[in-house]
Amino acid sequence: MDQAATFHLEMTRLIRAPRERVFDAFTNQTALAAWHCPRGMSVLEASADARVGGSYRIVMGGRDGSQHIVGGEYQAIDRADFLAYTWAWESGSLPPDLKTLIEVTLTEQEDGTHLHMRHSGFPNAQARDSHMGGWQSVFNRLSDYLDPKGSAGTVTVFGDPRSSYCRTVRMALEEKGVAYTLDPVPPHSPEVLAHNPFGRVPAFTDGTISFYETRAILGYIEEAFEGPSLLPQGGPTAHARGEQWISLINCHGYDAMVRRYVLQYVFPKGENGQPDRAVIDAAVPDIDKHLAVFDEAYGDRDYLVGSAPTMADFFLAPILMYVGMFPEGAALLEKYPNVRRGQSVMRERPSYAATQPQLG
Repeated sequence: MDQAATFHLEMTRLIRAPRERVFDAFTNQTALAAWHCPRGMSVLEASADARVGGSYRIVMGGRDGSQHIVGGEYQAIDRADFLAYTWAWESGSLPPDLKTLIEVTLTEQEDGTHLHMRHSGFPNAQARDSHMGGWQSVFNRLSDYLDPKGSAGTVTVFGDPRSSYCRTVRMALEEKGVAYTLDPVPPHSPEVLAHNPFGRVPAFTDGTISFYETRAILGYIEEAFEGPSLLPQGGPTAHARGEQWISLINCHGYDAMVRRYVLQYVFPKGENGQPDRAVIDAAVPDIDKHLAVFDEAYGDRDYLVGSAPTMADFFLAPILMYVGMFPEGAALLEKYPNVRRGQSVMRERPSYAATQPQLG
């Protein structure tokens, strides 16, 4: 290791598993193959000779076919307490002859194991920082692997389950087959503000990684987790078309269909506690225009873009469920058979049933 290098990073995590299992996850090659890569990648090969002077090697593969290979030697082993090993990339931005050092300390706690990792020997801050996000994601996978709750111990959605945007995120996770925890807290609650300074829901965490804004969350879910793609297949035109519908829904459709229509019934602010008819009547023509555009977009397909559900469908379906609950919206939907067919197909999906909010 280059002793002149002084840049390092440190991370801590609570892993809900006994120390022995956490330690073995770092030294058993079968275990390494199950977790030791960032989300969105897979371990293609893993070998480990867990003794002082023994070596390990991990080949990580990206969805684009790229390979990232790292290896090193074990420097110190104190079973269940401490582990030190060198770390060197066979390819990448760092020179292959540069060896950094990883030191892992495990401390038993009542609810699991406290993991402290120090990765030292980086030649500059850029090299150090480029490893930070990777390690955060790798340790999320370690938690998934060892936690009895699986990814539900790592992935959390914060927000009222009645929120259409919260439901969009939850449907995406269901479609990907990702176990998660729902924390059903209201907007501007301390739990939400801890992750979104604007207090809006949903907020989302994956271990120490957090996001807000639904489209950003869905982008992370798409890249981080295995399972069916949430993006349209068919190249740049299909991708752009999907983004067009998402933008239309978020920038215009939500305002007309939810803020100026559904919420007027849910939280009436008119005279004598009644819905504000002027606001509703002004919204109805805009809703009609949106539904006409979506009806044309569906054509003879069941989904907005292509032959499988995509992010755009997960944004639209929760909103249209609410629109159809009130008289003007129900009447408008009767005008558009393609929209009705598309929503009927969405209602049959397990992700729709699993995220159905309790109303009343």
